[in-house]
Amino acid sequence: MIQPGIAKVAIPGAAVALVATGSAAALPDQEVKLDTPIASSSLQLAREAAISRDALRPPLNLSTPTPKPKAAAPTAKHLKKQAPIPKPAAAKTRAAVKAATPPKVVGSKYTTTDLNVWSVPVVGTLLDVVPKGTKVSVTGKVDGIWAEIVRDGRSRWVKARYLSATKPVAKTAASTAGTISQSACKSGSGVEDGLTQDAIRVHRAVCAKFPDITSYGGLRAGDSGSEHSTGRALDIMVTGSRGDEIADWLRANYKKLGISELIWEQKIWTVQRGSEGWRGMEDRGGATANHMDHVHVSVYGNEGTV
Repeated sequence: MIQPGIAKVAIPGAAVALVATGSAAALPDQEVKLDTPIASSSLQLAREAAISRDALRPPLNLSTPTPKPKAAAPTAKHLKKQAPIPKPAAAKTRAAVKAATPPKVVGSKYTTTDLNVWSVPVVGTLLDVVPKGTKVSVTGKVDGIWAEIVRDGRSRWVKARYLSATKPVAKTAASTAGTISQSACKSGSGVEDGLTQDAIRVHRAVCAKFPDITSYGGLRAGDSGSEHSTGRALDIMVTGSRGDEIADWLRANYKKLGISELIWEQKIWTVQRGSEGWRGMEDRGGATANHMDHVHVSVYGNEGTV
């Protein structure tokens, strides 16, 4: 098989005989190599025609493309605009104005004891203690045992029973003068068992001065940390205005009876801070714990002079 483009000479020295098929018969001793390949057809000639590669490439689009807009970077949560704070409704505004308006004063009364002043009834905060005999403005509004007063243009609440239309008369030395009885109580002296001499003095003095009081509390051996466990305390079971009278009388005669401390209706008085008068105490959670049903008397032991 002779490759296309190679022709054999049949006659020695003769010219090359071309065959239309692109192949040639071979002659002995002669071989001619052709430089140009022989095309087998016009189609082959067309294919092998010189064609520029650039001509076969699609035209280039040399116009500058419009850049796509970049997506905005996400805004940090803490930099996002906050929603506007809603304005208060008209009803709330009216309520605020009403709350800021001082209560209407309809008159005035006097305090009959050193009186605790509260922000609101029952669950309020103790704000102040008004001295006995102080004139206070009242609104006439009452909530159970509480009465509304006005202090510094604000609504405040006190126990209604300690307000009086007339100013209480200040007790003088003459009103506390006289002999303090130390006779045995007609109602019995069993409560005196285990008490110190000063506690016995207090019991007998109150028993003689206020014979309607018949219930007392004395020694409580298991009450650790209390003066009751050492016999240096006496509880006088009483409520209301009668308790005010007893507490004031004991305070006026504390030195003769050897008294060191009094507690009554969530107030305390001590010899060491006597110039401050009655002082408010924290709420202990109940009537007895807050001394609402008894006057508590603590004594030195045996310092009384009667």
